[in-house]
Amino acid sequence: MGKRIGALEAGGTKMVLAVGTEDGTILERESLPTTAPEQVVPQMAAWFAEREVDAVGIGAFGPTAVDPASPQYGHVLDTPKPGWRGYDFLGTMRAGCDVPMGYDTDVNVACLGEATFGCARGLDSVVYLTIGTGVGAGVMVGGRLLHGMLHPEAGHILLAPLPNDPGKSVCPFHPNCLEGLAAGPSIEARWGAKGVDLADRPEVWELEAEYLGQALCDYILCYSPQKIILGGGVMKQEQLFPLVREATVRYLAGYIKTPELEDLETYIVPNSLHENQGILGCIELGRRALEK
Repeated sequence: MGKRIGALEAGGTKMVLAVGTEDGTILERESLPTTAPEQVVPQMAAWFAEREVDAVGIGAFGPTAVDPASPQYGHVLDTPKPGWRGYDFLGTMRAGCDVPMGYDTDVNVACLGEATFGCARGLDSVVYLTIGTGVGAGVMVGGRLLHGMLHPEAGHILLAPLPNDPGKSVCPFHPNCLEGLAAGPSIEARWGAKGVDLADRPEVWELEAEYLGQALCDYILCYSPQKIILGGGVMKQEQLFPLVREATVRYLAGYIKTPELEDLETYIVPNSLHENQGILGCIELGRRALEK
């Protein structure tokens, strides 16, 4: 019988728990609201222990310490979420469910899910960008999820604000970062309605595509990914994809010429796993922890 791997996609709003097999078959799933950590984390550890999983992969909201050599490894860092700042997430999970555990960011595990089971399968350099309430990036380079001194916070790269932008950044840290100018709350603040209610307003999506095109140009120049995957609630506006592809190429200005950039419809793409990329990435993370 195959190994049973637990998967925990820990978001700022909800926690998604699942049990699956190493081949990516999801056997069971449950969702809990993200409440105080002292309440929800022991409950989740017990949930996995009761199901006798062989390992668990955790994709956590950030910022969080993902370097196993760090004394803060597995702790949530400077989050505004009440009660979570400094919380030993991984340690508490291990205390309640004594199995090997892998730990990374939520967007990194989404990237891993697509690279293992989805549209980036077989590639070793991938950028996964989620544009929703915030903007986060998961980056794989040379087959490894990128960490460095912390983990990529590429949702906060600085952009050139457009002179025709009637809004302003909603990021409390940066007056001109990608999240501040292009996340869901920015769209709502600028246009007075949520993106889902603005589908027939071309000026909304043309402006959004310009900011995303600037960002993707930067990611291409810095990470040289073989594929870029765009997810999150904002990207459910499918009319964005051709606009973003066109803007990205325009910002690159012919500087880079590769076969991937000749076929943008297979290079800048939507997620491919029916919103399961995070859970499937956690399963792979757990499998790797068990293998170690």
